[in-house]
Amino acid sequence: MKHLHLSAVLCAWMLLVPASVFAEPRHGLSAFGDLKYVQDFDHFDYVNPDAPKGGRVVTLGTAGIITFDSLNGFILKGDAAQQLGLLFDTLMVRANDEPDAVYGLVAESADLADDRMSVTFTLRPEAQFSDGSPLRAADVAESFRLLKEFGHPRIKITLRDVEGCKAIGDNLVRYTFIGKNVRDLPMTVATLPIFSKAYYDDPKHDFSKTTLEPPLGSGPYKIKDFKQGSFIAYERREDYWAKDLPVNRGRHNFGEIKLLYFRDRTAELEALKAGVLDLREEFTSKHWATEYDLPSVKEGRLIKADLPDETTSGAQGFFLNMRRAKFADPRTRQALGLAFDFEWSNANLFFGLYRRTGSFFENSELRAEGVPSKRELDLLEPLSGDLPAATFAEAIEPPVSNGSGQDRQLLRQANQLLQAAGWKREGTRLINASGEALTIEFLIFSPSFERIISPYVRNLKLLGIDASIRQVEAAQFQERMKNFDFDITTQRFTMSETPGVELTAFFSSQTADVAGSFNMSGIKSTAVDALIEHVMQANTRDDLTVAAKALDRALRAQHMWVPHWYKGAHNVVHWDIFGRPATKPRFARGILDTWWIDKAKAASTKRGP
Repeated sequence: MKHLHLSAVLCAWMLLVPASVFAEPRHGLSAFGDLKYVQDFDHFDYVNPDAPKGGRVVTLGTAGIITFDSLNGFILKGDAAQQLGLLFDTLMVRANDEPDAVYGLVAESADLADDRMSVTFTLRPEAQFSDGSPLRAADVAESFRLLKEFGHPRIKITLRDVEGCKAIGDNLVRYTFIGKNVRDLPMTVATLPIFSKAYYDDPKHDFSKTTLEPPLGSGPYKIKDFKQGSFIAYERREDYWAKDLPVNRGRHNFGEIKLLYFRDRTAELEALKAGVLDLREEFTSKHWATEYDLPSVKEGRLIKADLPDETTSGAQGFFLNMRRAKFADPRTRQALGLAFDFEWSNANLFFGLYRRTGSFFENSELRAEGVPSKRELDLLEPLSGDLPAATFAEAIEPPVSNGSGQDRQLLRQANQLLQAAGWKREGTRLINASGEALTIEFLIFSPSFERIISPYVRNLKLLGIDASIRQVEAAQFQERMKNFDFDITTQRFTMSETPGVELTAFFSSQTADVAGSFNMSGIKSTAVDALIEHVMQANTRDDLTVAAKALDRALRAQHMWVPHWYKGAHNVVHWDIFGRPATKPRFARGILDTWWIDKAKAASTKRGP
């Protein structure tokens, strides 16, 4: 009778749910439905499923993050420690050799509605938090509520069109969506961190506040030790419930991951040479070219490795804060771009290691080139009233100088643009009609970038611009960035291989004035907003490519940045103590995720000079 009762309840429930809710449950999800790995796959192709576990790696967190004061990485307040995601499981996990596919972790399957307006996940009954308490649908629903209500603005933006999350019993949870931009939302919600409802129901644990109390998680690691602003160490959980699942085989191999924080790159480099760091990605071309002529490198103890980077290189550059009146005229912004001599910098500062970035989707098939195609024009022409005329010509590319450092022809063009924008020369400076001088401050937190900015400043001064460099300490820099308190600053944003809702955080009008968003330049354009919608609503990869190219053209025509450079590889330097899989994941470094400590190498390799 018990089984009959449950069946009756289930049938009654099904009658209340629209038929469009039901589809074929799958072990994975992707934007356009394609999955590389079959239902019963054993492990990802880019791992060694028999990789040994244990040992410790000492390395760095995300480049540019140089301090922390909180262990809550999901709210705007505070500066969070890096890699806190190691503490938390998600419903599904990304395969890093596919553009956007995710496969079951806490969820054993996903049931995507035919109209894509909802997705229902079936949870594994064995899922549990690190304290042994079960992980249930109610935890998933509460996690969504906390993120939607208190999460960082960047998270809230991505969840804008997620209408709700409802637990249906212990092991079923359904997300529902609204609007037209739902293509990527199933993958978005599938990769949200899952928190313990019981933990945050306790008044002692307020999700909306910063904290230095290690939170309860369910992931492969727990916090072992930390010192605020100095280091954080994660310890691999031997009792991790999901360690043998296909999505985890060959992953999470380090027994301990310790991240150190430094104030500048020179200090990082010296720590690596001394053997304090085991591994470091080198982002300074001068260091890569000149600082590794060392006995340890010649002897093979310290290894320089180029790891191919097939990800969209994205957008690195000097971002101009268009919220400030002095940058309102696009001719002023274009003039600033003409004054930066990349060719001289690449030859004299970068040792020829880089190529010039020109696109917001650099190093990918989404990069716009030449004149718009017929399909791009179909998207652009209805928006022509809100787009610069240059959008419809050859895609804007950065100027190519003569490499002298002061290309007179380019500086002459810049001067003409500044005059056309209303700036007039008065002695050695430019002033506007109100008599205000054109001043520009480059905001930095590390002295390593001064050698790159200083030649640029000299060219700007030749044009009559009062340009200067302002270095501030790390916490102040991060706070000023959150509140867009800068003239020009350097940032790099990497786009996903299937860009979608994250574009709103970078370029949409609704995020231009949201503290903490990635919309550094403060762009507000109804045309750009519409093009972002086209990207998000693309139903095929071909449609996505066309829409992204059209968006790329529109953004580049705004002259909202002075683009930098890229190299299409990760320059990694490490002591010869690691093992790694034969295959690197196409769209990730894979180091913390798939490498391991080779005990024999670690025992025989002397670290240090």
